[in-house]
Amino acid sequence: MYDCIIVGAGPAGGAAAYHLAKRGRSVLILEKESLPRYKPCGGGVSPQVAQWFDFDFSPAISLKVNALRFTWKMDDPVEATLNDIDPIWMVRRDVFDHFLVQQAQKQGAELRDNTAVSGIEFKGDRWQVNTITEAGMMPVEGHYLIAADGAKGSMAKWLGFKDRKRRLAGALEAEAPASNPDTQVHFEFGMVKNGYIWNFPKADGYSIGIGTFRGNGGQQDFKGILAEYAASFNIDLKSAKQFGHPLCLWDGNQTLHTQNALLAGEAACVVDPMTAEGIRPSIFSGMKAAEAIDQAIGGNANALEQYTEVIIKEWGNDMVWAQRLAAVFYSVPGIGYKVGVKRPSAPTRMGQILVGQMGYGDVAGRALKRLSTALIPGMGG
Repeated sequence: MYDCIIVGAGPAGGAAAYHLAKRGRSVLILEKESLPRYKPCGGGVSPQVAQWFDFDFSPAISLKVNALRFTWKMDDPVEATLNDIDPIWMVRRDVFDHFLVQQAQKQGAELRDNTAVSGIEFKGDRWQVNTITEAGMMPVEGHYLIAADGAKGSMAKWLGFKDRKRRLAGALEAEAPASNPDTQVHFEFGMVKNGYIWNFPKADGYSIGIGTFRGNGGQQDFKGILAEYAASFNIDLKSAKQFGHPLCLWDGNQTLHTQNALLAGEAACVVDPMTAEGIRPSIFSGMKAAEAIDQAIGGNANALEQYTEVIIKEWGNDMVWAQRLAAVFYSVPGIGYKVGVKRPSAPTRMGQILVGQMGYGDVAGRALKRLSTALIPGMGG
């Protein structure tokens, strides 16, 4: 019998396990893959997450970068070096996620990887979680559950969250080795509809991806567009594995708690609808889920309900501005690039948002006004 069972060993699950175990609670992490495991992801992480932990993340960081480069159809570049901002971390998710889980294990959390969850059942005051391992079926029990099993996980549905507010977006990513990679973070806005292309450097290569964040993006040749973009970096994607995956973007306030259980990470749809940033909000939700369950175990009957309120207040309210900005920017990206990205202060503002120094609410009002003013006939994007 555990105080809490966490399903999923990504950033949300690892963060929740660390903070619960550190508070002396008995924690079991269930992960269907064997750790470390590959996870398609650009791997950009805000250094803000360091303040939520008391250990050094350096072993899990591949590269730190403070240079951004924006392009429109691979031309009209905007470059900036963010000297007054902590560098953005570039990580490989197999290393980063496993490192976070290992820190939780040092605090006493137990990990069972290569263990799939086949179903759950609430039994009065505890959850029975049915698992499948190489040894066969094995039920485990915990008083509380954290569902951190990602965009494709089944836990939210099993817990009764059938009609969630979530906007599903799509992404295609590729990992390309390089002996001497460029150390800028690249964003390309003109080659894909309703989204952008990214190139995030690592110590030994690049993570290149493409995503659409409004509507379904239409019938676009993701592979062809990504290959053309990669070629501009002298990268041939024919030799690189490509991975498609869904993204669960925040799409308005929603309930994230139920009987003795919480949703965290992409299962809670915390991904930024403007940039598709997911690691920082996932870690934040995992940390707050741990705090709530610790309080619930300690006798606070309203702790899980308060978790929903905290995520809405401290993340969701800012995402309302991100949604509004995304809706306008991606509908007229040419104008967005001219009056938004090309403004002298824009790269710094983007960097401040990416590292958590500033919220969308601080800039979106003025940005939306500029975009609206620029919507003059003949200036289409």
